[in-house]
Amino acid sequence: MATADYNHYFNQQLSSQDFQKLSSFIHTRIGIKMPEAKKGMIEGRLRKRLRTLNLKTYRDYCNYLFTSEGMEQELQNFIDVITTNKTDFFREPDHFDFMAEKAVPFLLSKKKNAHQPIGIWSAASSSGNEAYTIAMVLSEYGEKNPGFDFSILGTDISSDMLQEASLGIYPGYEIDPVPDHLRKKYLLRSKDQKKNLVRICPRLRSKVHFRRLNLMDQDYKLRQPMDIIFCRNVMIYFDKKTQEGLVSRLFKYLTTGGYLFVGHSEVLHDCKSELKNVAPAVYQKLG
Repeated sequence: MATADYNHYFNQQLSSQDFQKLSSFIHTRIGIKMPEAKKGMIEGRLRKRLRTLNLKTYRDYCNYLFTSEGMEQELQNFIDVITTNKTDFFREPDHFDFMAEKAVPFLLSKKKNAHQPIGIWSAASSSGNEAYTIAMVLSEYGEKNPGFDFSILGTDISSDMLQEASLGIYPGYEIDPVPDHLRKKYLLRSKDQKKNLVRICPRLRSKVHFRRLNLMDQDYKLRQPMDIIFCRNVMIYFDKKTQEGLVSRLFKYLTTGGYLFVGHSEVLHDCKSELKNVAPAVYQKLG
């Protein structure tokens, strides 16, 4: 692309009218609030889409996105660039300690069949770091408790993130929070040391399944309720009404006695009375 053409895109600005249209759509479709202060961020993230589609202005992009063709062919690309995908291995580590030391033993004590797998859902799983962290922790639990089994579902609205999660390949610097003994057991180093990549081992990948899901949908179409749901650092982007709706939907897919983990900055002040706060940012569904 010629320099003049490239600079053209950096001279473009998203009008307040078009921003409000996109902001309203984002809030309705995926629940995220986009205040006026985020306009510059939206401009930056959509600039590449303008170049890819050979569109001259943000107005052209808006006009295209909201056509039937745009909804069919561009919507997922729009969602992929708009959504924030921040995740780490062993983020908020006390949650994983609580899961292994308190939640799982309690759930097993309530199951009629002690060998029935524990079902865990990592909602908004991004590139899969959280889901694979859960898998490491529960695999360690299983070694100490023969017969224990589990399955993990990871979901996200971004198809790009789901593709990364399914591959389970990460830059070497991302595994810094993973304890050394777990790295040796569950992570495979690239033979090409210059790439500095690691991959989740096949045994662990087989315990995690990923699929696309929009948390704003009214029906998540899950086959069965989950024993544990991680939905952390998602609701900070939602307004109170959207948060309440999401908690109600998650509640429906949580088994009685099951646990909902949210981010430490997400306090469910007016959560359903059947949800009891049992640890920092951990709620249990009462019977």
